[in-house]
Amino acid sequence: MKTLRPKLIVPLVVVTAITWVFREPLRTGLALLVAGAITGTTDATAAPQHGSFNGFNVSNATIPTSEILSGGPGRDGIPSIDKPKFIRHSAAKFMLPDDLVVSVTVGEKTRAYPLRILVWHEIVNDELAGQPIAVTYCPLCGTAMVFNRQVGNRTLSFGVSGLLHYSDVLMYDRQTDSLWSQLAMKAVSGPQVNTSLEWLASEHLTWAAWKEKYPQGEVLSTQTGTQRNYSGSAYASYEHSPNTMFPVPTTRTELPKKAWVVGVIVDGVARAYPLKSLPPGQPVRDEIKSAALEIIFHPGSQLAEVRRVESGELLPSVKVYWFAWQAFYPQTGLWQPK
Repeated sequence: MKTLRPKLIVPLVVVTAITWVFREPLRTGLALLVAGAITGTTDATAAPQHGSFNGFNVSNATIPTSEILSGGPGRDGIPSIDKPKFIRHSAAKFMLPDDLVVSVTVGEKTRAYPLRILVWHEIVNDELAGQPIAVTYCPLCGTAMVFNRQVGNRTLSFGVSGLLHYSDVLMYDRQTDSLWSQLAMKAVSGPQVNTSLEWLASEHLTWAAWKEKYPQGEVLSTQTGTQRNYSGSAYASYEHSPNTMFPVPTTRTELPKKAWVVGVIVDGVARAYPLKSLPPGQPVRDEIKSAALEIIFHPGSQLAEVRRVESGELLPSVKVYWFAWQAFYPQTGLWQPK
């Protein structure tokens, strides 16, 4: 006789998510995630599980497995977009002026990936001007980061594992089943363990500003192959709360947990720039090792840029909650105005 006990056990992290759902129904976007988690525990056809790790073998993990938590849904419970479709900005009637997008430029081609779509999918596997890229987004950390999908002699396709580390999404690649940390930018288990991802420069700005800057650009369509409510504001309660949803170690207390910073890594050295400390629209000069940098934040467009002074090259940077940046980079420098 089949036991029902496994079906009745609800992990603490799922209870946490349910708490958020009932605090503000239909607005947090977590109803879908919890539904995925629950169906994942009761579906008789669900994939075999390795412990509580959604079927992933973490026997060679470089992070403590006790710190790998379930975010609620199972593997691919949050579906990546693997065949993205794009439209001209004039056809994107679903977008509002203040909506945020991740913008990626390769050569002469630019595409925008709206957060109102990414929040439901977290990963877009795309190819832009011949460059295979993964556009990734973790709403819990606020992090939109773009990576080169060409790793060694393989072009990887990434999916959402349903697992978290320090509240950040753990991706997996479908070629080797390795788990990859978005913010650490490397594989933390599986055959690719310790392999690094190439972080690519992107821009994080409002839809209105993007249309003005890139009038010939393309925008990701809502025709994703999955039915979702792309008109809503998922995670609204979470964004306005000072608290995190999952436990994250705190070693640096200079800023509130949910303070926004721009994180950058130059020659292995991490530094964070608090958005509230940057003078609006005014460039700030800084130096990391021997690299002279210029940082500028435009509050109107929400665009923060980090460039090399000498060449003007746009460097990869990420807008991120302080709690996440300090957890992954506890030795990070923290810029403050003099």
